Amino acid sequence: MKLRLALLTAAGLLVAAGGYYGWRAWLAPEDASKNVLTAVVVQGDLEDTITATGSLQPKEFVDVGTQVSGQLKRLLVDVGSVVKAKELLAEIDPSVYQSKADADRAQLSNQAAQLTDKEAQQVLAELQLTRQTNMMREEASTAEALQSAEAATRSARAQVQSVKAQMEQTASTLRGDDANLSYTKIYAPIAGTVVSQAAKQGQTLNANQQAPIVMRIADLSIMTVQAQVSEADVPKLRIGMDVYFTTLGGSSQRYYGKLRQIPPTPNVLNNVVLYDALFDVPNPKQQLMTQMTAQVFFVLASAKNAVQVPLTALRPGSAQGKVAGNTRPGRAAQSTDPRAQFRDGMAQVSVVDKKGAATVRDVKVGVMTRVAAEIVTGLAPGEIVVIGSKAAARPDTPATGSAMTMGQGQGGPH
Repeated sequence: MKLRLALLTAAGLLVAAGGYYGWRAWLAPEDASKNVLTAVVVQGDLEDTITATGSLQPKEFVDVGTQVSGQLKRLLVDVGSVVKAKELLAEIDPSVYQSKADADRAQLSNQAAQLTDKEAQQVLAELQLTRQTNMMREEASTAEALQSAEAATRSARAQVQSVKAQMEQTASTLRGDDANLSYTKIYAPIAGTVVSQAAKQGQTLNANQQAPIVMRIADLSIMTVQAQVSEADVPKLRIGMDVYFTTLGGSSQRYYGKLRQIPPTPNVLNNVVLYDALFDVPNPKQQLMTQMTAQVFFVLASAKNAVQVPLTALRPGSAQGKVAGNTRPGRAAQSTDPRAQFRDGMAQVSVVDKKGAATVRDVKVGVMTRVAAEIVTGLAPGEIVVIGSKAAARPDTPATGSAMTMGQGQGGPH
């Protein structure tokens, strides 16, 4: 009898336990705190940026060429040589130009002698004219003799002027030939570094069609970054804004500058319109080199040591909801940027307390990126906010643990 009673009691307990388990599994309300994804409010630097790819060029460089033809007789520098302004770089064979200048000087000397002779003849003609004039007053000469003396004087004066004009022409030719002779010596127009060399010693250069380039000298102390920005992002840029970049293999070192210029003519590559954005950076140690690739970040807004949450934690406030309700259908869908609904700086977040209960709280939003937002007022570091639900999460989203922590300083590219 006792054994039968014990068996019945055990069977009843099993049925009760099974019923309770089934009720918990199928009918009991599920704990809401286990169905949401959360994140811890953190504190760190935040930047809203536009990213672009660019390349480095020296801000100042000069292609050094030759203005005269001839054989490159001497080349005094190599690629990598550091030169000073007005330093001799190379020399063209000066033989032909030297001979032309010498011939001009000889001709000029000959014309100077002719001028002396003509001036003497002019003096003689003027004396004879004076004598004939005096004799005519005394009626001791004829009118014909006076006229001949006047003509001879005018001729002598004209011959002097002719020789002077020839001398000016020869002097002008001499100046040109002296200039060509001086061009056979090539000097550095600026101080800098020889970054490329297009001619070799002994090579014959022809300057009749265009000036041949011998080398390029660049001042590497200041580099210009030429970033290519899409036409959609160009309106957001402004001259003088902060910008920085990193280089491939340059670890995380940042080089800072200010946006200097946006030329109005774009580059069209595969039907993609890109505009150049230029800014300068100092390069005292010459770590930056020509044609290096730069990952450029234009800083639209930034916040130091900011309280921040993931952007998915924000929800439109009640006022925003009313405005959105009055908006015509389809207007909100035109913006693909989720930050557009928080441009007025107001939002709401769901804050989870220690017991797992979530309460809605109004917050003021500052700087926003596509992944994070600065909370100016309304939250403190260490609090936990709801950022989504596990049901809406992707299959590869981790569902174990109820807290997802943001990394400090998170503020990825715009």
